Amino acid sequence: MAGNKEAKARIRINKLLEDAGWRFFEDENGKANIQLEPNVKLKQDDIDSLGDDFNKVKNGFVDFLLLDEKGFPFLVLEAKREDKNPLDGKEQARKYAKSQNTRFVILSNGNLHYFWDLEFGNPTLITTFPTYESLKQKYLGATSFKPNPKNLINEVVEPDYVAITQKPDYHKDPKWIDELTRSQFIHETGIRIFRPYQLRAIQALQESVEKGNQRFLFEMATGTGKTLVSAGVIKLFLRTGVAKRVLFLVDRLELENQASKAFTNYLKNDFKTVIYKENKGDWRHAEIVVTTVQSLMFNNKYKDLFSPTDFDLVISDEAHRSIGGNSRAVFEYFTGYKLGLTATPKDYLKSVNIDKLAEDNPKKLERRQLLDTYKTFGCENSNPTFRYPLIDGVKDGYLINPIVVDARTEITSDLLSEKGYAIAIENEEGDSEEGTFFHKDFEKKFFSDNTNQIFCKTFLEKAMRDPFTKEIGKGIVFCVSQNHASKVTQILNEMAHQMFPGKYNSDFAVQITSNISDAQGMTINFQNNNLNGFSKFREGYKSSKTRICVTVGMMTTGYDCQDILNLAMMRPIFSPSDFIQIKGRGTRKFTFEYKDTENDEKHNLEKERFKLFDFFANCEYFEDKFDYDEKLKLPPIKGNGKGRDGEPVDLDMYKSVKPDPLMLCEETAIGYEGMKIDRKLFEKFEEVIKANNSIKDKIDAGNFAEAEEFIKREIFDKPNEYFNLSKLRKSLKLDRRVSLREILEKVFGLIKKFKSKDELLEEEIEKFISIYQPENKFIHVIRHFIKAYISDGDIRDIMETKQYQRLSTNPSFSMKDLKELNGWTETVVDYIKDYVQLNAFA
Repeated sequence: MAGNKEAKARIRINKLLEDAGWRFFEDENGKANIQLEPNVKLKQDDIDSLGDDFNKVKNGFVDFLLLDEKGFPFLVLEAKREDKNPLDGKEQARKYAKSQNTRFVILSNGNLHYFWDLEFGNPTLITTFPTYESLKQKYLGATSFKPNPKNLINEVVEPDYVAITQKPDYHKDPKWIDELTRSQFIHETGIRIFRPYQLRAIQALQESVEKGNQRFLFEMATGTGKTLVSAGVIKLFLRTGVAKRVLFLVDRLELENQASKAFTNYLKNDFKTVIYKENKGDWRHAEIVVTTVQSLMFNNKYKDLFSPTDFDLVISDEAHRSIGGNSRAVFEYFTGYKLGLTATPKDYLKSVNIDKLAEDNPKKLERRQLLDTYKTFGCENSNPTFRYPLIDGVKDGYLINPIVVDARTEITSDLLSEKGYAIAIENEEGDSEEGTFFHKDFEKKFFSDNTNQIFCKTFLEKAMRDPFTKEIGKGIVFCVSQNHASKVTQILNEMAHQMFPGKYNSDFAVQITSNISDAQGMTINFQNNNLNGFSKFREGYKSSKTRICVTVGMMTTGYDCQDILNLAMMRPIFSPSDFIQIKGRGTRKFTFEYKDTENDEKHNLEKERFKLFDFFANCEYFEDKFDYDEKLKLPPIKGNGKGRDGEPVDLDMYKSVKPDPLMLCEETAIGYEGMKIDRKLFEKFEEVIKANNSIKDKIDAGNFAEAEEFIKREIFDKPNEYFNLSKLRKSLKLDRRVSLREILEKVFGLIKKFKSKDELLEEEIEKFISIYQPENKFIHVIRHFIKAYISDGDIRDIMETKQYQRLSTNPSFSMKDLKELNGWTETVVDYIKDYVQLNAFA
């Protein structure tokens, strides 16, 4: 087996121990805390005598004792040869641990590792070893962690479960007692009372725990209060002692702040909430830690920042996004209970025949199921722990449905058709060239300014109006790209200037995309009704002057702006979760309020519907012949280019042919020592970046994309220093390509070092193992294949072309190795294609 030449279980286990802070010998970090036998000091010869794969040890395994700070046995590590299953010695390890009066066991063969709390549950798969500090804080002392699920199961959860944390004596307040003033009291105090379905969700989780489950999934429509339900679940786990600390994962920065504020508001009297990036030094003092999954995934930082036992409950908000694909490795890294929240129903994909897919290509089905949130949470039967769909929310009076407007031009109708939109143009030689475009090409390969003009005109003419001012109701427009958003914003502002002279100053519509400075702040101002000031249509009426936000993806999910009356999809949508989330921006109820100061009268009007403009038949695609409320046939489009039946179209394609002569050419020979700027470049770049407050503010806020754009625009390729990414990489002299994001993380101390190519390869292997959990016998060759495929372009070409005979002369991976993969080849290749950035290893 190819793996035999790498069979080094002891070497890997030693590295895992060292990475987690355990020491074989005394050093500057402290005394030795690993022993082979009780009270017997280790020597290097003792370790070497075990063999690289414990091959010199009788029975192929050895028990290490890991000690606490006082030198007493704290944890038993049973280490085995690679060809042995770590779980085979489970009972033997239990017996030895009890004889040493220890509670914890790690079972490992160097590839697969399990952590086991003998007082609670079963061995749990981990990818790194827990640190002593993590276990000590959690399990030692007066607040020793000894979870009893029965406490959680028997906890009585009433509708005011969160409210009594917010305001313990709320029920004594006269305004609460009087039913006539109760609604006003709730509004003024901000206390949260569970709706019946929210209470049922928490009770469903309690019932699931009683059945022995540790994973749960709530499928709840957008706007039904998943964050409040999460707060109830968090309190349930913390109050009953089943968890000491909770990790709340989100997939966007705006959701990070939103969740932190909500949990602080709901639970601050009992539990502390922090955002990790703002509390890197003292997050252990909090019971609730909120962070984005992207910040943990980058450079696999989650393994450096946290121990597997740091959190007892991990909640994934918008789970279909935050743990999709290989982000699931973060989720699987931690032991304990797991809760997923999603608004996307499992069956929301049309024309997918699971049985046929299983028959035709079972590996493809397996790959598809990996991305399936439901499988991750043990809901293979398609039934989540709790479900509350949009239709129930509307029926119960908590949500509202849209008026869907189907609007298609002649061009978009052709783009949507099976034949596509055909064009014929004259090339430079005078010959006719033909091309066909489809809806996925819009604003990517196919451009038509006149189509965008018709979209915007239709939107403004048909949009719902504000009930008090009759101006265009607040809305969000979703575009294909940042450039498309820029075009649409300009068109909307030009049209608004004509429709409402004197009311706007190019601020009727605002572009909200990641390349726009302070885009996040603008979304908050739009929500608070003060983006660019207040409406000029009625004195004293508090509504944002800016009426339309034009975005690509920033406001797709988790953005809570309840007074939205118009949503427009000026782009084709292929993701069911995106479609659900976009529609969900408008489903929340809202009461419009206006106080007439002259008559001292208050006027209230309820939001009853909102409009969903669909310019690309997205509803039809997802709903399969959706019954549109309003169908519009838009007028023909005029432009400059010959299309089908003479239909004009603007291709918006241009190549400069203007001569660009060389003005200066000088040659300078560089010696073996290299240029001084190459040697000092990184240090100088570090100084420049740290001194720039604009960059620092963006990094502190976690807006790396904005920081990178700023550096590319304002710092790179300037005559003073002439920094660029290529020169920075050269100055670092690493064995792989580092990204600008990595460089920024290193400059600002967010990572300790640049990882080597081999370190990154090992991390990719660990992620693959944690997600797919292959049998022990395949791990050797899977490890070997992943390294070969990522590092060797020839191997990738062989697998792509299926010219397997070439393996007979390839030094990094043989035909024999391929056979030993025994069906894992396609799974590994698909994983790497989907989730591994090969450029990082170049």
